[in-house]
Amino acid sequence: MAMISYLTRIHFADDILQEAVKAECEAFSVRRPLVVTDPGLVKLGLVERLLDALAAVKVALYDQTPANPDEASVREAVTLFQSEGCDSIFAMGGGSSLDLAKAVALLATHDGALTQYAAIEGGVARIQNTLPPLIAIPTTAGTGSEVGRGALIVFDDGVKRGILSPHLIPKAAICDPVLTLDLPPQLTAGTGMDALTHCVETYISAAYNPPADGIALDGLRRAATNIERAVNDGHDIAARREMMASALNGALAFQKGLGGVHAISHALGGGKGRNLHHGTLNAILLPHILTFNAPAAEHKYPDLLAAMGLPAGKDVSDAMFQLSQKIGLPTTLSALGVDRDATNDAAPLAEADHTNGTNPRRATASDYAAIMAAAL
Repeated sequence: MAMISYLTRIHFADDILQEAVKAECEAFSVRRPLVVTDPGLVKLGLVERLLDALAAVKVALYDQTPANPDEASVREAVTLFQSEGCDSIFAMGGGSSLDLAKAVALLATHDGALTQYAAIEGGVARIQNTLPPLIAIPTTAGTGSEVGRGALIVFDDGVKRGILSPHLIPKAAICDPVLTLDLPPQLTAGTGMDALTHCVETYISAAYNPPADGIALDGLRRAATNIERAVNDGHDIAARREMMASALNGALAFQKGLGGVHAISHALGGGKGRNLHHGTLNAILLPHILTFNAPAAEHKYPDLLAAMGLPAGKDVSDAMFQLSQKIGLPTTLSALGVDRDATNDAAPLAEADHTNGTNPRRATASDYAAIMAAAL
């Protein structure tokens, strides 16, 4: 049976931050929020905008979110949440800050180690509807974590695992494209390809969710026709708006399930000693996974091409490769410092990843090893 639900309240408009923050504070009677963010946003002054919007309440600030949120950071932020008597969380940033905030909300209200709540450990059933209100404010257009039900955390053993539950979906999302205007071109490209990959993988997923299919194709159209504009001119507000909408669509849709791209990027991205950008990994891997999945999913590829405005019959894998090249992203794993030892270590983790279950073609560790070898 397919479970289909779309539950998040979303504010989406230019310059909506202050108005939306005030509305959510009133809606949840916020008195002592924890703000979760990262050092980069503090330097850019974006966090100051949020703190100004929260001027009527006393705020606790956790601004040390790492590029790949880890279990140690979760514990630090939970300690701050509890010691300051916080009653809610405002998460501002990319997927890292938003995912960290979800894990903080979870451990602030649930006993035991975080690992027991990982999806592959049967954690979905253990997560109860007792989390404090979480309001998510994305400053990138990529992960869509502001409306997603999952959080990706690097656990103490160095493995990146997904924590999944409808109770992790933020109570509200504040999507203000103005907050993305100063995102550098490389991050715009990487996060944008993350959003695009969500739409592609959702659409070809083996699961059944017709609304998700429609949302995914719409998100793919928006990303494919605006990502180059956003990379080339970060202050093109129309392109930024469409990219934020694409990210939103991708995450609304991917409750249907993702696939092999994410199985590998989760496995590689959580490796010890590596700090690989998730969206950039996705961009490198997407053409190879589309090639691998063709025997099971190529009947859906014409729809992908149509959504991207490309002619029927074009090689969709090559189209994704060319798009990554155009926007200046690396096209090989070796360009990110990944070697054969890393791919061999990652292959069994990819097979075990929760996203592998909805890949349209069954993939084993040996399949993933071969895919990564081709991508080196």
